[in-house]
Formats: sequence, C-alpha cells, structure tokens
Amino acid sequence: MGALADILDFARWAPSGDNTQPWRFELVGPEHAVIHGFDTRDHCVYDFSGRASQVSLGALLETITIAASGSGFVVSVQRRMHLPDTRPTFDVHLQAGAGVRADPLMDSIRVRSVQRRPLSTRPLRAEQKSALEAAVGPDHSVLWLECFADRLRMARLLFANAQIRLTMPEAYPVHRDIIEWGARFSEDRIPDQALGLDPVTTRAMRWAMQSWGRVDFLNRFMAGTLAPRIQLDLIPALACAAHFVIVARDEPQAVEHFVAGGRKVQRFWLTATHHGLQLQPAYTPLVFAAYVRAGVRFSVAPALWGQAVQLTARLQETIGVEHAGRAIFMGRLGFGSAARARSLRLPLDKLLVRAG
Repeated sequence: MGALADILDFARWAPSGDNTQPWRFELVGPEHAVIHGFDTRDHCVYDFSGRASQVSLGALLETITIAASGSGFVVSVQRRMHLPDTRPTFDVHLQAGAGVRADPLMDSIRVRSVQRRPLSTRPLRAEQKSALEAAVGPDHSVLWLECFADRLRMARLLFANAQIRLTMPEAYPVHRDIIEWGARFSEDRIPDQALGLDPVTTRAMRWAMQSWGRVDFLNRFMAGTLAPRIQLDLIPALACAAHFVIVARDEPQAVEHFVAGGRKVQRFWLTATHHGLQLQPAYTPLVFAAYVRAGVRFSVAPALWGQAVQLTARLQETIGVEHAGRAIFMGRLGFGSAARARSLRLPLDKLLVRAG
C-alpha cells in the first residue's frame, strides 16, 4: 500500500466519540494526504459546537505522527483555514528524518480501548502519574481525583449526569444509532457487549430502544434509568484507581485549541495503555456544562435545563471553578483486564476518498 497508506491504517484506530470516526482520507501523493474532517453537531447533542469531533481529529493527527515515526518520517500538519469549522481539513506531509526513532507509544495504538466495567482501586504508582502528566505537555495539566471521597463525588456527579443523558429525547436517536446489538465487535458503532451492562438490563434496553415511547414509558413508570445508571456510572466511578481531568492552560475556544487538546488526550491515553492501565472517558458532563456556560438550551424538556445547571455547579465543586472552563477531557482509569468486546474501525478502503 505504501508507507503513507500504512500510516493511515494505523491512524484510523484513533478514538472518537461513540466510534463516529469523523474523518476521511485523501491520498494526494506518496507523502501527502488530506484529512477531511467533519463534525456531528447537527445530529448529535453531545457534539456541542463540534468540539468532541475536533478533539477526535486531534487524536487522529497525533496518531498519524506517532505511526509515521515508526517508518522514519516526521509529520507536518497545516489546516485549510478557508474551510468552515464544521469541516476541519488538514494537509499532512511526511518527510524522511535522519535518526527518527519509533515512538514507544506506537505499540499501543491498536491495543488502546475503552473499558467500561469495574477496575481495581489499587492506587497508581508515582512514576505512572509522572508519565501521564508528561504526556500532556506544558500547555495542559492533569487534575487527579483519587481518594475514596473524590471518587464518591465523581460517582454522584456521573450518576446525576446519566439522569439527563438517559431521559433527554434529543439523545434517544444518538443512543439508538450508535449501539450494535448482539455484537462483540463493531466497525462503526459500539457493540452492546462492550457497554458494561448485565444481560437482563441489556435485553431490557434493547427492547426499549426500539422507540422513544418505550424509553419514556420505562423512565416514567418503571425507574428505567436506575439500573443503567448504577451499572454504567455509579459502580465504575467508584471501582477505579483514579479519575482525571485534562486541563488546558488557557480556556479553549477555537478549533485549533480543541484539536491541540485532542492530541494530548491521545498521548495520555496511549501512555496509560503503555503502562498497563485501562481507561474510560467521562466526557458528557463537560458537554452539558458548555451548554450552560453558553446559555444554549439543548433539549425541549424544560426540566433538563435546571438539572444541567445543577450538574454544572456540582462539576465546579468537584474539579474546581478554576478548572471547569478549561477542562478538555475527563475520565477514569485503573488496573484491570482489557475489554473483551470493543469498537473496531472502518477498514482503510472505506475511509479513502477521491480528490474533490
């Protein structure tokens, strides 16, 4: 396929929200590719102003850089500024570099995955935390929440966050479309076996997700959110070594800031994988807080706005007011076995596009 295609074949394993893979690749020449990015803001309530997609694109660009080092190349990236923010597009050029060594994180690119099930509460070692902090560089820092009291606060925060997530009509089509039922692996969605639910709750959710009416009925009369919130949010938030928040030095506002943050997120995640740690993102509290700070109503359900305002206040109390507006990513990590079920990626030939 050539060195560039081989590099892109590695890079497609970069993480993206709900495995949306908001990128397509155009091979212009042996050492020149165009990354055609897009965002999902028009149909995904979790992609406020395209920020989640921009973080994912940053993770992709960092993965390209890491993969290229394995073939002895350095990478230059230039965004096409004349295109709209909804279509971030990047020219990527490879250049052979004397003495370029393979980045040790390259071996973790395809291994990295999301583990949504409980992890060990064994504390992280000092050298592991130092490596993770070094991974985000001088323009970002890592806030740690490790003790039981901190993990309990995060558990309560995520439990409240899930109440919004699971009762919001705007989220229903997102959840419906991103789950592949009866699957251990999925190229373009999340397999149900990777969700972290027990078989009974999985079957109930599969039945409910056939229509919003069923979901709403369970939520109103059968405490339908309780089991998922306990299994997906409360227990995992307690069962981990630590929660982390990646914080930018300055408040991110432009596409470039979120792309740069995404590059650091990927280095952090790959470093965690390199050290034998499992990780699960917890991004949606930052999304709802962004809506609240911008004063943008995200749902037709009036009660959810008040819940989001309360959630934002709880987030500020948990991670600090000074960090809340600069937080780029958050999640939990710890020791444990890798996920048996996981999202895969579309094959490279389905991601390639022709010029124009």
